[in-house]
Amino acid sequence: MKKRRVFVVVIDSLGVGSEPESYKYGDDGSNTLSHIFSATDGKYQIPELAKLGMCNLTEVKGNPAVDKPQAYYLKMTEKSVGKDTMTGHWEMMGVYTTKPSVTFTDTGFPKELIDELERRTGYKYIGNCAASGTEIIAELGERQLKTKEMIIYTSADSVLQIAAHEGTFGIDEIYRVCSEARKMCSENPDWMVGRIIARPYIGTDKSNFERTANRHDYALSPTDRTTLEVLKEEGYDVISVGKINDIFNTVGITKAIKSKSSHEGLRQTIDVAKEDFNGICFTNLVDFDAKWGHRRNPVGYAEELVDFDNNLKDLIEALREDDVLMITADHGNDPTWTGTDHTRERVPLIVYSKSFKEPKELETTDSFATIGATIADMFEVEAPHIGTSIYNKLK
Repeated sequence: MKKRRVFVVVIDSLGVGSEPESYKYGDDGSNTLSHIFSATDGKYQIPELAKLGMCNLTEVKGNPAVDKPQAYYLKMTEKSVGKDTMTGHWEMMGVYTTKPSVTFTDTGFPKELIDELERRTGYKYIGNCAASGTEIIAELGERQLKTKEMIIYTSADSVLQIAAHEGTFGIDEIYRVCSEARKMCSENPDWMVGRIIARPYIGTDKSNFERTANRHDYALSPTDRTTLEVLKEEGYDVISVGKINDIFNTVGITKAIKSKSSHEGLRQTIDVAKEDFNGICFTNLVDFDAKWGHRRNPVGYAEELVDFDNNLKDLIEALREDDVLMITADHGNDPTWTGTDHTRERVPLIVYSKSFKEPKELETTDSFATIGATIADMFEVEAPHIGTSIYNKLK
């Protein structure tokens, strides 16, 4: 068995500019990374990411491009239809999605769905609209505490989210209801959202309601064989950090580590780097998307990136000589763009190893599956159905 360790870190939603299909989604001209730093007038610096070539991919005000990057850097173009979390992550590991997941952003969920959910779970539901999770809990949380009606809402993603008070309702009961919702929506193609998300909260009234870290995603399983599955079958470790385990519905994962924040997720990844394992550590850092992109907050996004950059030094220090680090994103979420939806953009791929001699810019690829194909090549295992490896270019 080939001895190797690969770390894939997804800065959730860090797009680096529109691509040929962006206009179809109303996103032509979006650029998450560039616009964050333009909106904050170059006030923030990300020197560690800049050293790796991140700021060579697009203009990042206050962070000039470097002449001799320490990593290979390139852009990847999404092949699949869509711009959501699940589609992006699945494609990284070799799944080509040709049909976008169903959404209910404009209409709310149909009465037939709500009626069936009430019948199956034994609870009434309130809300039923596209909303910010914190806002709808502030609006309906006090009623939910009194009546035990569950709060149901969606977003621009293909999701059905259910919120209830963790203390009075019980976390296990919230999970049971969401599990039932997953079964129900999976039985009907018209209702088959990508994820059912449990959203527990705590607090006594709207002045102090707060969502907890006990969120749990009930996702569909990948529709094709992934590089993660292949690695697991070949006896390698596949360690997930953050919501990766949920996104892949546990398929191909050998060990799952939950995170309360992006900061914690990166620190957990650093801890994994200090351990002895043989395989891949796959990390998602969700706060960039959930806290700052969707809420259209470029200042919060920039400050989160600075925190990431400060901790990146520790991750790089923990890497062994022949370890490989890949830093990427699953879609864009330009906080200066209209609406609160993801943005269809190219994403970065930074590939770093202490063993690389002369890293440089590589050509833009036509699929996020560049990642899965390259990892399969590294471990000399079955390649995914899509994606072209760049392993032979890494020297």
